[in-house]
Amino acid sequence: MSDRVIIFDTTLRDGEQSPGASMNAAEKMRLATQLEKLGVDVLEAGFPASSEGDLNAVSLIAGKLQKTEVAALARTSKNDIDRAWQAISHAVKPRIHTFIATSDLHLEYKLKMTREQVVEAAVEAVKYAKSFTDNVEFSAEDGSRSDRDFLCRVFEAAIAAGATTVNLPDTVGYAVPEEFADFVRYVIDHTPNIQKAVLSVHCHNDLGLATANTIAAIKAGARQAEVTINGIGERAGNTSLEEVVMALRTRSNFLAAGTGIQTEYIHPTSRLVSMITGIMVQPNKAIVGANAFAHEAGIHQDGVLKNPMTYEIMKPETIGLSANKLVLGKHSGRHALRSHLKDIGYDLSNEELDLVFGKFKELADKKKQIVDEDLEVIVTEGILRTTDIFKLEYLHVTAGTTVLPMASVKLTINGRSVQSADYGNGPIDAVYNTIAKLTGTDSELLRFSISALTGGTDAQGEVTVRLRENGLIALGKGADPDIITAGALAYINGLNRLEYLKANPIKEAADL
Repeated sequence: MSDRVIIFDTTLRDGEQSPGASMNAAEKMRLATQLEKLGVDVLEAGFPASSEGDLNAVSLIAGKLQKTEVAALARTSKNDIDRAWQAISHAVKPRIHTFIATSDLHLEYKLKMTREQVVEAAVEAVKYAKSFTDNVEFSAEDGSRSDRDFLCRVFEAAIAAGATTVNLPDTVGYAVPEEFADFVRYVIDHTPNIQKAVLSVHCHNDLGLATANTIAAIKAGARQAEVTINGIGERAGNTSLEEVVMALRTRSNFLAAGTGIQTEYIHPTSRLVSMITGIMVQPNKAIVGANAFAHEAGIHQDGVLKNPMTYEIMKPETIGLSANKLVLGKHSGRHALRSHLKDIGYDLSNEELDLVFGKFKELADKKKQIVDEDLEVIVTEGILRTTDIFKLEYLHVTAGTTVLPMASVKLTINGRSVQSADYGNGPIDAVYNTIAKLTGTDSELLRFSISALTGGTDAQGEVTVRLRENGLIALGKGADPDIITAGALAYINGLNRLEYLKANPIKEAADL
């Protein structure tokens, strides 16, 4: 058995199914490029049958990546498989990933199919996908709650039909490590032709066991792990790429398996995903959380100063964190900026650098020192977004203990300038009331959160909002040294994302 674990990243497909995490084509392309740099073996770019927007985004990614396999998800229907192949046919390394549920619960209540019909559907789908490419993956949705012998029978049939990877998903995060490892061993021992395919696992985190289940499965013989950056995904999310990769690296003495991931790109990639999706990483998140390498207790600090290994089982540098940072300010030039951006994961074209450099100089006039988080905001604001319908031109707010808060706002809507003013319970409420009036939108504000990107009174404030309108949910994010301006930018970003979702409706996707 190979000691190499294939890393199958599904941030752009399963991860995007996090509420409000939908990405536009430009954002997906930027992230896909970063994931290839990170060294993922397979990138699941999307579910082409779900929408025209997703098909186009997958197609763009398929034409861009040179080293990483590009996978497209498809149900066991010819139409889905046709759409998947349409999106990835020009990829250097295309993969069709087809699936159907195998648990009796799903068969009875969702599919209304018999076991025989499921086996037949799986075989027909794999054979049809095989007519386009030799690289076909088959997944048994809700596999961890399926009858073991029936699952082995389905896998045997899928492999005989041409599947080169078979995936055992813990779709609802129900499994526990010992049980899941035993299931993996059972599949290996009772699927006669399993040696002709790679056995994969795809775990969800509903009980907080996704990483533990994935590691247990690898120890038991699985050789592909399906993961997402920061563990994003539906409900409680998916297995975190960074946790699996660093567990394998740090505990190689126990696990005896490795990956091809370039770990120094883990932290920049984590930040990029957070910036694009607006989903903040909790401070105590393993590997990539802000506190992962922070020490406050005096005993810990003393130990780390004497020998970092006393309280750090990994070196920060291995995931892309460095204690030595280049200080950037208003006197820094283009070369220093380009070099530092490249170090943190942004390899920009000359045109992109020109745009970012201008924004950088504007911010440098307001702050003495520019840090990585500031640069990430500038790149996200200036490059990652597509053309917005709504843009902020002007904002003036009056507030205080003796006046009624009022906001005067000027927006560009589809290239046309409009302005108005309105009151509110506070300055943010006044701004949002005015923007809603100008845009004619009727969204509900579900969440409003503020954080400082760095320390210091001149730090950029970062605002994240979650908006809901007609059943659609979108996250908006904005940053500025002025927190009210940051709030306005976040609200406008959320409204633009809602408009994007309206224009690119997404059908219900699968949650493997």
